[in-house]
Amino acid sequence: MTRVLPLRPPEPPEMQARAMDNLRFIRETMEAAATFTAVSGWGTVVIGVTAIAAAALAAASHSTTAWIVIWLCEAALSVAISVYTMALKARAAKLPLWSEPARKILFSFAPPMMGGALLTLVFYQRDLVSLLPGVWMLLYGIGVVAAGTFSVRIVPVMGVAFMLVGTIALFAPSSLSTQYMAAGFGGLHLFFGTLIARRHGG
Repeated sequence: MTRVLPLRPPEPPEMQARAMDNLRFIRETMEAAATFTAVSGWGTVVIGVTAIAAAALAAASHSTTAWIVIWLCEAALSVAISVYTMALKARAAKLPLWSEPARKILFSFAPPMMGGALLTLVFYQRDLVSLLPGVWMLLYGIGVVAAGTFSVRIVPVMGVAFMLVGTIALFAPSSLSTQYMAAGFGGLHLFFGTLIARRHGG
């Protein structure tokens, strides 16, 4: 005789809703705890190359205004290169570019950069341009350290290196401003970009 199995009663709607809420909470928690791995090492290397080219142009400039404009253009170019290469790396790895870690990186990195932009204007008006290389690298390093807490470990290390070079540049003779910019934004990006590319897949 065939055994008749009793039908399992359906779960109440409130239990299903509670289960969905739990799954949503787990997913959001995992996303918040994840690290942003789409930082492009080769993109960072390209930024270093363009920074060295900008340093050559800045060294040949004959006015303070032209010197600042060259570096501001380099900053804008660096942002474009960084976003483009990160998007390429995220697409290749089939990862979302705009994720919870990415938002945390943006909101950690943006305030020091906004402060740097404001100080650039103030220092230019008060003829303190010689302090800009140190201030730029120091604030950039602070932003990278803060943002790097949500990325791979080598990123905050790069930020600390920028902070050290920026601190030294603050006390260096003004005649070495361009050289420090080349060493920091050029050399450090080349060095750490190569390490990121080799250790973290491009």
